[in-house]
Amino acid sequence: MAVAHTAKGTTLWLALWRTSRDVQRLAETNIAESGLSLTDFAVLEALLNGGPQRVNAIADKVMLTSGSMTTAVDRLAAKGLVSRSADASDARARVIELTDAGRSRIEPAFAEHAVYLDDVFGGLTDDERASLLSLLLKLRAQTRSRG
Repeated sequence: MAVAHTAKGTTLWLALWRTSRDVQRLAETNIAESGLSLTDFAVLEALLNGGPQRVNAIADKVMLTSGSMTTAVDRLAAKGLVSRSADASDARARVIELTDAGRSRIEPAFAEHAVYLDDVFGGLTDDERASLLSLLLKLRAQTRSRG
């Protein structure tokens, strides 16, 4: 009976890194076709799927620094895609919300992007997708516990 080969950490890391970069490139290209930058798309998508939120909560979700987040919100507000208001529970904080124009802009772009990503992962069966997600979440939890 053959002994299963255990992939080394470096092999796994390289495969994950390369695959992640390939998927990222495809996703960014598709997002650019919608006329939005990756940052703008990410912020608008966070608001579309999460509703009005504090600036820092959005920044955490879309992995932006405070300064980059401020720049993105300023840009989106100038385009009329988001509005800012004081947080009712903390006047120092700002809550960002989609405007009607912002919703009209992100809804079709997000729907098209979701279909595109389903196609990108189309070579995987439903069970393989579920396994991949489970393994990635498990790996993420382990890496986060290391600091």
